[in-house]
Amino acid sequence: MTIQLQLDKSSNEPWSKQLLQQAQNAISTGLWPAGMKLPSIRQLATSLEVSKFTVAELYERLAAQSLVVSRPGSGVYVAKSQPVALLSEAQAGQSLLADEVALMRQTLQRESAVIKPAAGWLTPEWLPTDAIRQAMREVARQGQSLTDYGPAQGNIALRRYLAEHLAKLNIPTEPQQILLTSSATHALDLCLRLYLKPGDAVLVDDPGFYNFFAMLRLYHLKVVPLPRCKDGPDLQAMTTLLQTEKPRAYVTNSVLSNPVGTCVSPQKAFAVLELLKEHQCLLIEDDIYADFEQHSSLRYSSLTGLRSGIYLGSLSKTISADLRVGYIVASPEQIASLTDLKLITGSSSSQTVERIVYQILTGGAYRRHLESLRKKLQDAMSQVSRQFVKRGFRPWHQPDGGYLLWLMLPAGISARALTELLERQHIILAPGSHFSLQQDADKFMRVNVTQCLNAKLWPALDTALAMIAVTQQRDQPLYLAKSDEAKKHQTP
Repeated sequence: MTIQLQLDKSSNEPWSKQLLQQAQNAISTGLWPAGMKLPSIRQLATSLEVSKFTVAELYERLAAQSLVVSRPGSGVYVAKSQPVALLSEAQAGQSLLADEVALMRQTLQRESAVIKPAAGWLTPEWLPTDAIRQAMREVARQGQSLTDYGPAQGNIALRRYLAEHLAKLNIPTEPQQILLTSSATHALDLCLRLYLKPGDAVLVDDPGFYNFFAMLRLYHLKVVPLPRCKDGPDLQAMTTLLQTEKPRAYVTNSVLSNPVGTCVSPQKAFAVLELLKEHQCLLIEDDIYADFEQHSSLRYSSLTGLRSGIYLGSLSKTISADLRVGYIVASPEQIASLTDLKLITGSSSSQTVERIVYQILTGGAYRRHLESLRKKLQDAMSQVSRQFVKRGFRPWHQPDGGYLLWLMLPAGISARALTELLERQHIILAPGSHFSLQQDADKFMRVNVTQCLNAKLWPALDTALAMIAVTQQRDQPLYLAKSDEAKKHQTP
């Protein structure tokens, strides 16, 4: 079979890149079928009137992408193709942690046709893509190494920036009190490893972030769900749990809590801190949604001055889910120990990523990006809330910022059943059971309003609700919540 490749030698685009794009297209479309033998390097170089090095580079890059295979003594052949879903992916059922990360696996799907109200992050069109590209170019031009390890605590310029930023939140700190990590999840992981041991009890908000529950279980810690009210934790329940369970730590979002979007009130914050101090319970405050606030709220750490707690943050939510930078703020003694643990378990974090993020934060466009983002999110929250209310859903709380909405479903509707029906339509929901251990969890679900702006969502939702309504009339168990299902099988 003849190989048809063409070069535009007048173009500024490198010849090797032109050839690579044509070869990739020929393989993906089947023009070059699996098993087809390609010309030798000498033959193709002669026919294209290019150097052998250009063709050798083409074949090397195709081989690196597993598109061709080289058989010594025989030649280069087009590789056998596999379905994308099978490439390099282990099956979820092979993991003992599959249930813990089922929702995360679903929302990380890359199929463009899938609508993901369950996702916990903003899609690219909501984030400063142009500023990211500009920052990358600027960092590449700088004289610093792009290949060396970074400082143990992370890039000093970024830590200075964060110290100044935290001061505006009434959390006075110094760069030496800040440890940069690869994400807020990494930051929490370090804290759990250092301060807790298997069997320790840990308070966590309920409803709360599902990955908090998963991480605690991963380290064989006892999860103690603490009911979350609209102004913070239930103080009566907290008092009882501190006395009976004797938890070693309390992990919480104080501001725009995931999934409910609430902030702790000043009055309740003072009471919580007094209780934690009395019972010697470590506060781990996760504040990853700080930049989404419309109006500044109180943090526990702004009251304690970091004397009796640990503060976690992240820069990933408002910049990029791919350029991941988290951080820990604590006393110098705590940061010293956490830094050593970071070095032992993962060496230093990526200084190049930290430099890119610093460039974005100080490049002048980030403040405007945040102002525009908050306004767009406010509009999306209002628009999406109205659509759900029209269909009988009720927001448990109307957040003052952010993009997460905790919804109570119409009477008699199971979040699990609705999720199963919409999954068949390539729509991924996040039922309440991922976020709550309470008996009524199946009456709730969390949605990301930025993922609910696809017009295809609403007719699919209407169809699913209509199907459940028909099932209800026929007394089928599809719509029943878990607790109701269990009652059917109880022995009288």
